[in-house]
Amino acid sequence: MDLTILASGADFSPLGLFLQADLVVKAVIVGLALASIWVWTIIFGFSFKISRINSNSDKFEKSFWKSENIDQFYAAHGKDDLPIARVFSSGIAEWRRSTNGKVVDRAGTRERLSTTMNARIAHEVDKLANRLNFLATTGSVAPFVGLFGTVWGIMRSFTAIAAEQNSSLAVVAPGIAEALFATAIGLFAAIPAVIAYNRFSHRLNQYEAKLGRFADGFHGTLSRELEREA
Repeated sequence: MDLTILASGADFSPLGLFLQADLVVKAVIVGLALASIWVWTIIFGFSFKISRINSNSDKFEKSFWKSENIDQFYAAHGKDDLPIARVFSSGIAEWRRSTNGKVVDRAGTRERLSTTMNARIAHEVDKLANRLNFLATTGSVAPFVGLFGTVWGIMRSFTAIAAEQNSSLAVVAPGIAEALFATAIGLFAAIPAVIAYNRFSHRLNQYEAKLGRFADGFHGTLSRELEREA
């Protein structure tokens, strides 16, 4: 018996497999396809965003260290829409609050400056990492969702075998193909999500370290200013 002829009535193209699938497998495929689209949207969007922020932060930091007057620099750049600018502004705000009185607690001022800027760094990094949670979730869950579609397709194949009382490839092939297609879509969503999450997490860690170094340098500048006022 020529199994190729028996199976010729089934369309094994991706579109054909989707159209032949039952509602459960279709729902799995559609859900995974939408997740994959959103994953790639996040990948392109975050890549552009973190590259732009890194570049502008480097310019901000270079301008800051070349500046001879912190107050003038704050007036010009304190409200820039950059995480490093907001870390800088939080330091300036705490400095002004702590040195506004007649008596300045120098040790307390140094501690508050450090705490304030570190808290701001953590807040800014959390904001940047907000969408990365979807990548982590998709990378973890998508293969299991695809596996659910696989199991369902195999169950459908066994049901077809029982109904037709025929275990030939022509009977089981469509259900098995649908099952494997669901698995493939799950991996297509999960693999780039995992790779992107790991890569972006590394870049965020690098940027967090950059903010930390800037905050430490700024803290040192303000500490020397306290010593001059002693």
